Amino acid sequence: MALRPYWRGYLKLSLVTCPVQMMPATSESEKVRFHTLNRQTQNRVVSHYVDSVTGKDVKEEDEVKGYQRGEDEYVILEDEDLENVALESTRTIDITTFTPRDSIEWIWLDTPYYLSPNDPVGQEAFSVIRDAMEAQNMVGISRLVISRRERAVMLEPRGKGIVLWTLRYGDEVRDEDSYFERIGDEDADSEMMPLVQQLIKRKTKDWSPKMVADSVQEKLLDIIAAKKKTLKKPAKGRAKPQPSPPPSNVVNIMDALKKSVAAERRAGK
Repeated sequence: MALRPYWRGYLKLSLVTCPVQMMPATSESEKVRFHTLNRQTQNRVVSHYVDSVTGKDVKEEDEVKGYQRGEDEYVILEDEDLENVALESTRTIDITTFTPRDSIEWIWLDTPYYLSPNDPVGQEAFSVIRDAMEAQNMVGISRLVISRRERAVMLEPRGKGIVLWTLRYGDEVRDEDSYFERIGDEDADSEMMPLVQQLIKRKTKDWSPKMVADSVQEKLLDIIAAKKKTLKKPAKGRAKPQPSPPPSNVVNIMDALKKSVAAERRAGK
């Protein structure tokens, strides 16, 4: 079944404009999801809003957004007020700046989307913008309203299309110095370095999506499959899996590295 576009609008560079559509580049639909049930009845438990003072349920039509300006004081915003924030970035991705791809560190990247032409007529304009960025190893910087918030976005050529990354806000990325300042300035031991480099070389492989497979989810699926088979059978006692013992403290790092390299060599034979 074809997925519906997450967003439709226009890609614009100066006087060049083309219709585009945007789709999420990632999906969580394959993840194991659980519902909360009533243990006694095995009926699903539902959540609802309750007035914090009266304790009564709040009907959906009575729910409204409020901005707190003081204790128990709020500025009420109706849906019409939110819709009236009519920014151009609601419907148009206007590339205002270009910057070298390598200048934007990964820590600023948030959520990826696939951007593609939404009309055959606009493919030529889309392609020339994409290919020009690719040729110069540049990415475009723009803004786009997503979920009623204007986000800075980065447009990166990828194959026949463009990946649009939402960028984290400036106050979302914490200063690394406050976390790394306690790390000493001494250089790595010159005798240990070659051993670690050998380990890195032996463990180096080409990237594969299998490297980020969710083993916990796979085990959950196995447990679910096993429970399905025993739903109509008398329950049998099952020993709980024992947690792996914590690794012991390594007293001599050099010895540990030598043993690691030797083990890798034996495994590689």
